[in-house]
Order: sequence, then C-alpha cells, then structure tokens
Amino acid sequence: MAMRIAVLLDELVHEHEFIYAYYRLKEAGFETVSVATEKRAYKGKYGVPFTPDMLIGDVTPDEFGGVIVPGGYAPDFLRRSKAVLSLVREMNENGKLIGMICHAGWVGVSAGILKGRMLTSTATIRDDLTNAGAIWVDQSVVVDGNLVTARSPADLPDFMREVLRVLSTQQ
Repeated sequence: MAMRIAVLLDELVHEHEFIYAYYRLKEAGFETVSVATEKRAYKGKYGVPFTPDMLIGDVTPDEFGGVIVPGGYAPDFLRRSKAVLSLVREMNENGKLIGMICHAGWVGVSAGILKGRMLTSTATIRDDLTNAGAIWVDQSVVVDGNLVTARSPADLPDFMREVLRVLSTQQ
C-alpha cells in the first residue's frame, strides 16, 4: 500500500506549487490526497479551480506519512484552522515530512513548530519566520530533519527532490 501524503488546499493557492507537488508525488508512487477545510471549489491564485479529496475534519495524522503546504495566499487562510494547525503540529511531533514552499511558512509559525529550525521561504515573510524563532536562509531549498522548505515556484524541482529524499528515509 502506497504511503499517503496530504497536500493542503485553500483559496488562492499558488497553482504551480499545488499541482507540481500533487502530481510529482503521485508519479513517485505515493497516494496524494488534497485536504481542505470545506467541501467546495477553491480558486487558485490565477483562477484555476480545485475541489479537495478530503476535509481536514475527516483526517488524522496517523493516516499520512507527510504533508505539503503549498504557497500563494492559501497559507494565510489555512493558518486560521485549528484542525490544520493540529495536523501540522502532530506530524512534526511524529517526525513526519512537512514540506512548505513560499508563504507556507505562515502555517508553521501558527502551528508553533519553527523555533530553532533552519528554513527558507519567500523573502516577504522572513521577518514573520525569524520572529517565530526560525533561522532563515536564502537558499532554493532547506532541509532541517523532517522539515523541507523552498522559496518560490522556481525552486520546485529542488524542493520536490528533497521532499522525495526525506520521504524515502521514512519508508
């Protein structure tokens, strides 16, 4: 049975970051599941519609080997959900993959999992991350244990290479 990976979804998700991760994981043999707070159509940053496979209220951290948080403006909505923050926090406590790209670091801030962790993001949220205790660096991808972060869609190939490498150590 393939390891399941949650790919979080909300309004104004960056389409490239969602689609690339979702299908690259599927291509590598993982079962990818898009997870959102409501069962409805979500519009991406550029207007592409997405409908989630599952709702956050119907999932448990035990059923997933990792979670990907795409960027865009979706992380600002995702961080308002206690269930999303609980999922991310529990996945981190269990050493499972947490992949965050671009603005996704906001979810890590609100989940309280970044203190003392080295990471990257879009430079526009650097202050938020450092104020949460993270060590921010300007690199295409940063791996700190189970945490894999990247700056922008341009870094997706590096990001997914490291996501897959971290997942291979968890299998």
